[in-house]
Amino acid sequence: METEQELNAKILKITMVIRDNYPELHQYLNEMPVTIPVDQNPEINVQHLKKYYDSLVAIFRNYVAEHQLNYINQRNAEGHL
Repeated sequence: METEQELNAKILKITMVIRDNYPELHQYLNEMPVTIPVDQNPEINVQHLKKYYDSLVAIFRNYVAEHQLNYINQRNAEGHL
């Protein structure tokens, strides 16, 4: 199992990749339900960090895959391949 520090590092890394390469996606990260605490004093633990990281990865992969498909469809419409 990963430590809190390892998960924080992975979260920072993927967040920076999104911010630097996909700024249009970055604006939605603060709106993720995982980041909105329900409790008055929410406890951050490894399970919460893992869930947040997995959510970031899923959003990132879906966004990149959708953009790749759009690019391929545009290329096909223009007569390439």
